[in-house]
Amino acid sequence: MSTAPPTTRRLPLAGALRLGRPSDIWFKPALSVVAAVAPPNLTLLALGRLDLAMYTMAGSLCALYGHNRPYPARARTLARVVLGMTGGLAVALLAASLTTNAVALVTVGALMAAVQKVLCDATRVGPPGNVVLTFISSASLFAPGTLGQVPGHVGLALLAGAWAWLVGMAPGLLRPYGPERRATAQALNATAAYADTRGARESHARARTAAAAVQAAWQSLLATGARTDRTRRALEHLVVRAEVALAAPADADPERLRGWARELSGTGRVPRVAGADDELLGVDAERAVPHRPLWHRLGPLAPLAARTALGCALAGYASLALGVGRPYWALVTAASLYQANTTLTWSRGVQRVVGNLLGVLVFAAVVPLAHLHPAVLVLSCLVFNFGAEALIGRNYWLGSVCVTPMALLITEFARTQDSGQLITERVLDTLVGALVGFAAAVVVTNRRAGDRIEHALTAVERAREEAARLLAEPHPAPRALETVRRSLSAALAELRATADAASGEWWQRALPQERVVLAEQSGHRTLAATVRRQGPHSWDGTRTTEDVRP
Repeated sequence: MSTAPPTTRRLPLAGALRLGRPSDIWFKPALSVVAAVAPPNLTLLALGRLDLAMYTMAGSLCALYGHNRPYPARARTLARVVLGMTGGLAVALLAASLTTNAVALVTVGALMAAVQKVLCDATRVGPPGNVVLTFISSASLFAPGTLGQVPGHVGLALLAGAWAWLVGMAPGLLRPYGPERRATAQALNATAAYADTRGARESHARARTAAAAVQAAWQSLLATGARTDRTRRALEHLVVRAEVALAAPADADPERLRGWARELSGTGRVPRVAGADDELLGVDAERAVPHRPLWHRLGPLAPLAARTALGCALAGYASLALGVGRPYWALVTAASLYQANTTLTWSRGVQRVVGNLLGVLVFAAVVPLAHLHPAVLVLSCLVFNFGAEALIGRNYWLGSVCVTPMALLITEFARTQDSGQLITERVLDTLVGALVGFAAAVVVTNRRAGDRIEHALTAVERAREEAARLLAEPHPAPRALETVRRSLSAALAELRATADAASGEWWQRALPQERVVLAEQSGHRTLAATVRRQGPHSWDGTRTTEDVRP
């Protein structure tokens, strides 16, 4: 590996605030969270016990998770999120009932934030990740209560969590294969855009986008484990077409790929393409491989855990030193920053500060109206819940404009508070949390990032050599050829992800960028050769008269 001295990288500012396209399903999490939050909150309103809303919100917010996962996998994910949310709530309430020492409570909150961060990243639970879990557990650390009240409050969270689970699973009654169909359509459209370029050198960005979409489609289809049926089998054949078009764009038909993607919209029939089941031998082999144990995935996340624990603790302590009555806001701000590398962490910090400051202004405008009646307060929170999830997909700061007033209004459920003090403390904690949190990210560098690139390069080279060895044989076995093709494709995807993460570290030794580019180019050439060796059915799929119903 290169021994060139460390280099600093530019930290983006304006680019961090650029708006992206909304998600195809932006309305699903937005409607789900409203459906999950409204019944418990309206029930508490009718009973005159809005002071308990923080505990039901803990369970209701679990409805934000798992919207891109197939329903069998979503059921497991939502159940784990509910258990994780209520477990964190229980620990926080227990700590709060045993001590009122603010420093001790901040320390507990920082450690919990680190655990929540690494578990969410290791399990790839998806957005909104650890931030909601940390918000609930950190706020609960400073909620007044006794030891005897803990079981009842946790029980309310579990009850609301069970309702959120039902809300998250309900769309599966109408579109049982909706997530897999969307992921497959996105892979087909992305590879069609790349195939339009016929693999030109300047189309590298489109190639990466297509590769990410194909990888996401496989993750969606494989997330169900060993479960498969005719519909998923047909979707797998379509993803193979996308994967093959990515490997050999000059041989692909972009319009045919887009046509298949269009047919996957709605609840119509899933097109079945011509091809042998030999195409899926590598997929079957991948299904048969046991998943890596969770603790094997935790090791590489150690620097991230250290950043989170240190940054959250120091942010909370700094907030206490400034006399802020809610240090958990600074703690949560720090916890929300930490991404795969320092550059992304900086961008998230910029987004968080801008969104929170604008959100405070929105709160100042809305709070007089919310004080008119508790029902208006509840409805205002529901509106901001919807807005946050509808907008956050375009950029984190835009969603934060709704998240901030919602979080401030939640503090009003127990009792009406001084709005000026709330605004002042929130602004102060946002700035403290962002500055201290980012400083911790700079101090705790990820020195293993370069080593992981070396491992990823080695994996690509081995997979390419194995594919080349099989290509040299006169009659390679279809199963072996398909397996090495999928192994090489997965190794290339892992190399891209590892290189992207390492290149975003702000202070890092020089990376072997030239080796990465050469490995990608040679790997894709080998993939293309493998596709052509597998025969025409691998790249020139045609529509048959047989369809598969959803």
